[in-house]
Amino acid sequence: MLVPLLAVLADQARVTLACAPGGQSCLETAGQGSLGAAGVVVLVLYALVVAVGVGRLLLRQQRLLPRWLIGAAGVAAVCGGQALLAGTIGDPGALGDGWLELLAMCAAAGGVIALALRVAPAIVRSLRPGAPRLRPIAIFAVAAPTPVGRRVLAPLATAAAGRAPPLTLR
Repeated sequence: MLVPLLAVLADQARVTLACAPGGQSCLETAGQGSLGAAGVVVLVLYALVVAVGVGRLLLRQQRLLPRWLIGAAGVAAVCGGQALLAGTIGDPGALGDGWLELLAMCAAAGGVIALALRVAPAIVRSLRPGAPRLRPIAIFAVAAPTPVGRRVLAPLATAAAGRAPPLTLR
């Protein structure tokens, strides 16, 4: 999701910092074109499709430099494709200039994506609560029987010895 977001931010920065007054972003140009609001939807769908492909490539890489290059190329592909689509849908002259600056911003955005992919797993692990650990408790406390050979046979009634009726009658 960072690829389309950073592409829009890079395009807005291009318009704000590098374009002459009157320059428009790709979303503005597409929105004022022949398709109207549907032109913006076309640009957003294009950005999401490219982002899915770039995301798959990014997840295959583990090192920082390849992720940086893939992220920068992905943001540049979204910005370039949106510029071409916006020029087709709307007035290409309204886009203005600042394309070299846009490439530098895409390179910076690729670095942001690479660093986010390196830091995100650690952040997710730190935010994930630990699983509750259940302690087993004894519902029925069953004592182990004593071995048969060790049982001591006690008299049945030691406290009342001699109080019973006589065993024989005379």
